[in-house]
Amino acid sequence: MARGSSAVVVAVAVVALAVLLLLQGGPAAEAAGQKKSATAARREDVPYIRCQVCKRIAREISAQVAAKQQALPPSKKVPEIEIIDIAENVCNLKKQEADWMLRIDIVEKGDKLELVDQDEEGHCNSECKTIERACQEVMGYADTDVAEFVYTNKPSVEQLIKFVCKDVTKACAAAPPPVPKDRIPGEPFAAKPSKDAEMEKIMRSMEGIPGAPNMKMYSRDDLMKNNFGADEGDDDDEDDDDEDEGDSFPKNLGKVLKNKGPQKKDLKQQVVKQIKDTGKKLKGHVSKVSKAVKKWWQGKKPTKSGKTEL
Repeated sequence: MARGSSAVVVAVAVVALAVLLLLQGGPAAEAAGQKKSATAARREDVPYIRCQVCKRIAREISAQVAAKQQALPPSKKVPEIEIIDIAENVCNLKKQEADWMLRIDIVEKGDKLELVDQDEEGHCNSECKTIERACQEVMGYADTDVAEFVYTNKPSVEQLIKFVCKDVTKACAAAPPPVPKDRIPGEPFAAKPSKDAEMEKIMRSMEGIPGAPNMKMYSRDDLMKNNFGADEGDDDDEDDDDEDEGDSFPKNLGKVLKNKGPQKKDLKQQVVKQIKDTGKKLKGHVSKVSKAVKKWWQGKKPTKSGKTEL
């Protein structure tokens, strides 16, 4: 069963990346191969933005928990483990919960630094990393305490800000120091192309999902030639015909990409159809296994004589 769910994740991942690739018209391998050099955080700027970042943390946790609550029936409550996940990941740029950092610019105004909201995500350079650094310093090991407070008390945004920034972390206990006049300004905010942002969001959303950590990105030629995992040994030769049928999804996807028509709408419909077909096949596998287990269990039930039939 684990193998089946892993296959679904990888299949959907391939589909998502393939569609984005075709819409962009460029190879995904380039996006994977050209890694930008990591820009270090400016630690000296952290004291000037610590309180502002703390308030953002509280607002983000409150908003994300509220979004989860809206998706549930009124009688149900967001599980505490999910709130803990939000509190743990809100300061980690590799996680979706920290996407808010990508839409903030640090602007120098007089002797202060201000966090200014932007309409779109920007490239994560030194300012983005500085916000992450400040966020991590503020939260420290308080994420579990914050999550427990949210789960138990259902606080308002202002109540959560007070708890996080004054009661637990003391991030806003004192006014920030004035910014030195000789401070070197940070880089200007550079908006990220929407398709790049969408690609990165997909990758971040798959963090921690079975089958996703080892997911690879393929070039346009690989997608067209069905070269999915061609460099790896095939350990599944002993699998039955049903599994082979389900695993043929990437090959079918390759056919779809080869036979794509001039209209992107048709391509999308074909890809969605492949996803649905694969889902039906995997559902059939589950049903077969379930019936087999049920039949086996019925065969082991004790008879009237008290003996177990095998």
